[in-house]
Amino acid sequence: MQKRLVCNVSGRVQMVMFRDFVQRSARKLGLIGTVQNMPDGSVRVVAEGEEEKLNELFELIKRGPIFARVEHVEVFWSEPLGGYKTFDILY
Repeated sequence: MQKRLVCNVSGRVQMVMFRDFVQRSARKLGLIGTVQNMPDGSVRVVAEGEEEKLNELFELIKRGPIFARVEHVEVFWSEPLGGYKTFDILY
């Protein structure tokens, strides 16, 4: 079943290759969406695809790359809205 996952990730998640980690992971899982740094120091992830693959991405997000320290993940699930073709980093 297709779903949409939105995560707001806080902790040490900027300047530690977090966006690159999420993009590579999402593309490997065949997901589409975006990842971007937010002004408050958090990172927002929006991903769409198969629910099972989204759950795999969510587990990776909670862990993060080696230099990150994920302290909190706020998660929202909904129906996919479409409009994405790939998984991109927004600047």
